[in-house]
Amino acid sequence: MRQITLLLVGMLALFSTTAQRKNFTYKFYGFVRGDLFYNSRANMAPIDGNFYLYPLDKSFDADGKDLNATPNGSFYTFTSRLGLDVTGPDIGKARSSAKIETDFGGFSGSNTMLRIRQAYVNLDWGKSAVLVGITWHPLFGAVMPDVLNLSTGAPFQPFNRSPQIRYQYKANSRVQLMASVLWQLQYLSSGPKGMSEDYIKNSCIPEMFVGADFTPADGWLMGLGAHMISLKPRTSTEWKEQTFKVNERMTAFSYEAHLKYSGRNYTFAAKTLMASALDHTALLGGYGVSSVDSRTGEQGYTPFRHSTTWVNFAYGTKWRPGVFVGYTKNLGTGKSLVSADKVYGMGLDIDQLITVSLNVSYNLPHWKFGFEYCPATAYYGTTDLESGRIEQTHAITNHRILGLMMYYF
Repeated sequence: MRQITLLLVGMLALFSTTAQRKNFTYKFYGFVRGDLFYNSRANMAPIDGNFYLYPLDKSFDADGKDLNATPNGSFYTFTSRLGLDVTGPDIGKARSSAKIETDFGGFSGSNTMLRIRQAYVNLDWGKSAVLVGITWHPLFGAVMPDVLNLSTGAPFQPFNRSPQIRYQYKANSRVQLMASVLWQLQYLSSGPKGMSEDYIKNSCIPEMFVGADFTPADGWLMGLGAHMISLKPRTSTEWKEQTFKVNERMTAFSYEAHLKYSGRNYTFAAKTLMASALDHTALLGGYGVSSVDSRTGEQGYTPFRHSTTWVNFAYGTKWRPGVFVGYTKNLGTGKSLVSADKVYGMGLDIDQLITVSLNVSYNLPHWKFGFEYCPATAYYGTTDLESGRIEQTHAITNHRILGLMMYYF
């Protein structure tokens, strides 16, 4: 609480000394959020259990008991948020604006830390706009599910904020085009050294995305996009007691389509992806070793392919019930794998993942109270090296219950 107070005092002091600058406007916003949750077993859930993804597989002790079959729960408020929107003077014919947004979702040991969620500047010429800074990954996009869990539909809905340069162009009143180049900072790809930004840094090729959104009629939004990521997992290798410089690269392409309809007091939304190596966006995925050079140990790689789809329906204003269903299927790899142990990513031993979310919220001016029940079943198994698919599966189910309180300002 002391950190939040100091942050507010500092930002208000900054505001008071700069508010008189000509042609600048400032708007603070944010919320205090409390999450009370219970899980019937252990899960993949970063941010100290708040960012819920999927149940973990069985892990047996010496007596054959499942170590992960243990319930857990807690209450947190560290995802409370504070942001500042700024509009500035025109630059030529471009309207200038900026955003800074922060929360306490960063961690160092057992301590929560202030972290930047978004920080960017935007120049808008009307038909075109350029954004430079950290903001939502374009795969997150304008269509996301209306749920209560902090994970916002992940691991079916991409969830990522990244440094980027984004160009948007309004072809007409119903068509908008987008192109982005992105780097990694908080949300990282996996590789031989674990999760690291070195893989894309050493690649010297940023992530790339192109997409289009269409509004064919009032209330409708449709779109599609294509994404490319190219990583260098290693630049050198220790092989047969010698060190070799290697030139390794893993490149993968992903595709997505989305739609949303907003009625008078209800919304329907859906998104589907053919995803490859998008584990840094909180989706199941990654890549594996497909070949090893016998002289230098240099490795070739093949990405896993996952089909993931979600649908969401929510109705009402003051009382707002909703349902969300997400499904992911592991489609294997394009090349055979060297070993099931030489794979890098998240959830690569899962064949299918199914999650259902039933929620209801009570909404007042500046307030939201909600309840959500979320059963999820993951089908774990063994990896077929020839195809990369998962076989001989068994089901693991978690039941998650969430209570939510939010105060907006």
